[in-house]
Amino acid sequence: MSKLNPILLGLSLAVAGSSMAAAQETAAFPKVLQITREFIKPGKAGMAHDKTESAFVAAMARARFPTYYTAMNSLSGKTRALYLTRYDSFEAWEKDNKAIDKNAALSAELERATVADGELLDSMDQGVFVRDEDLSFRVHPDQSQTRFLEITEFHVRLGHNAEWRKLVKMYRDAHEKTRTSAHWGMYEAAYGAEDGTWLLLSGDKSMADIDTGFKEDKQFRDALGEEGLKKLDELYGATVDHAYSELFQINPRQSYVSPDWIQADPDFWKPKPAAASAAKPAKEESKAKP
Repeated sequence: MSKLNPILLGLSLAVAGSSMAAAQETAAFPKVLQITREFIKPGKAGMAHDKTESAFVAAMARARFPTYYTAMNSLSGKTRALYLTRYDSFEAWEKDNKAIDKNAALSAELERATVADGELLDSMDQGVFVRDEDLSFRVHPDQSQTRFLEITEFHVRLGHNAEWRKLVKMYRDAHEKTRTSAHWGMYEAAYGAEDGTWLLLSGDKSMADIDTGFKEDKQFRDALGEEGLKKLDELYGATVDHAYSELFQINPRQSYVSPDWIQADPDFWKPKPAAASAAKPAKEESKAKP
């Protein structure tokens, strides 16, 4: 695909679980990414989960909470939902938590919503990741148009961080040279994951973008040639312990996004009538996932 991916090295595209959580959306990617991952009980996804999650969205909207997050559902691997929230800093995240604590009405609503939502879940976890600008590549500034998210998790062998940086930069330079459509944000695990865990996030407007990525693999390999691919393969094998990729679809019914995003594409982001009854955005409060 048009990003750093095991497929480019002739490895199989493994499908398993991914480590992620909630995210504040702004024009440019802030530094800290908090990801909440919910594993859904069999038969409890879809409309049932949309309903319980809409309570969070409604609570945040009524409170007019200024931090937003994007929800997405798995299209591969175990059934689960991810909630991505981005912050400019850890200090900003702390201020967010304090603002929720000080708002008794919002805190109570979120607690009730959490209890109801918990009835549908097998488990949940959270991870916190920090964006690495040097290893990111052509990040799209307008995330409001993203409809699918490809996530690749890499586990780098301990003591091989320098080789990892060299590997990613080799991929980035090759994509730059071959002018593929590749783009990604690279995040290093800070909390909630093993040391050496990195996440590569690449957003798509449609699945046609994924088709384009696979087609460009040949262009990428041809440009590098047999010798260049061999060097990348050897460096990858010496650096990365394991990796896997997952595909997620953005779920607007479970997302709490800014008015600008809704205005840009109301048909997609505006809550459907059933969910809208829970949140009357203009005068009531609204939800954001803790």
